[in-house]
Amino acid sequence: MKKGGLKDENIIVFMYDDIAFNVDNPNQGVIINRPVGRNVYTNVPKDYTGKNLTTKNFFAAILGYKKAIKGGSGKVLDSGPNDHIFIFYSDHGSAGMLGMPQNEPAIYAKDFIEVLKKKHASNTYKSMVIYLEACESGSIFDGLLPNNLSIYATTASNPDESSYATYCDGDPGVPSEYNNTCLGDLYSISWMEDRLKNRTSEMSHVSEYGDVHLSSNYLSLYIALESRKPNQTYSMTNQFRANYSIVRRAPEGSKQKIEAQKRLDDVISQRKHVDQTVQAIAKQLFGESRGPSYLTKNRPAGTPLVDDWDCFKAMVSTYEEHCGSLQSYGKKYARAFANFCNAGIHIDRMAQVSAQVCAK
Repeated sequence: MKKGGLKDENIIVFMYDDIAFNVDNPNQGVIINRPVGRNVYTNVPKDYTGKNLTTKNFFAAILGYKKAIKGGSGKVLDSGPNDHIFIFYSDHGSAGMLGMPQNEPAIYAKDFIEVLKKKHASNTYKSMVIYLEACESGSIFDGLLPNNLSIYATTASNPDESSYATYCDGDPGVPSEYNNTCLGDLYSISWMEDRLKNRTSEMSHVSEYGDVHLSSNYLSLYIALESRKPNQTYSMTNQFRANYSIVRRAPEGSKQKIEAQKRLDDVISQRKHVDQTVQAIAKQLFGESRGPSYLTKNRPAGTPLVDDWDCFKAMVSTYEEHCGSLQSYGKKYARAFANFCNAGIHIDRMAQVSAQVCAK
């Protein structure tokens, strides 16, 4: 963007900022997103980091509500009717939800769409393009984003599949010191290298929503592109599994391996708890034979994930109240909670069963 002439005042960056100086980063102060890549951390205008990276600030920045901003640079989209807006969002995702760092509440699809509708009603942009990198990211727009808002959205995956990481240890050219991680997400890296759909469709299905006529625009209308077309083939790793290699790679008996194993054991324990409790709740609600089907049932394409979004939010919060945080892994059951609502389960019944299951 900056190489293309955009000024910092026209770029708003939300980043948790826990990578560059993380203890596990082999090159302190450096972030690369491709093999032998340059440091992309240098001179990034970090507007909202750490505790200031919140859903409320994100929505306020889009809408241009400067008075609603809490902390950070205070920068918002002070756009006008002839401006073009580009939004890129990357985090964990699940059915109908986008992840936020730490314990910050997730972004729900219906709330995001309502913000976009308000932005359109304010007549403060000419066109908007959204690139969304997250698992099940199609569920954020499918059946929800109207085609008359001059907004074109493309997602890393359709409503019911994972997105994937890439440039992982063992791939051609990846420096050996990065042997416990993946440097990028496949969809994100692909659009930055101008090779999006053909490359990403090897694993997940890039999807588009909204005003698809805008897809004929050049992305350079919104940002500058530095086209890179490497000729190697790289592996793709499911985001949920990308962090496991640190234990495998650490030297036997080392402090690093012991600490990594403890973290891994804690993660596995939490995941087992979520798996067991959500599955038990489904069986309590619908019976032993029918319960499992409600965990993964998909609605037809073009149909929103859930009819009652308030119910959906209440289902998630009720589970967490009685059973603990879902965390990133547990949000894969978001579709199950949506299915509970679509099946007519009342929130009081959900609370009763959750309390019963998680009290054991």
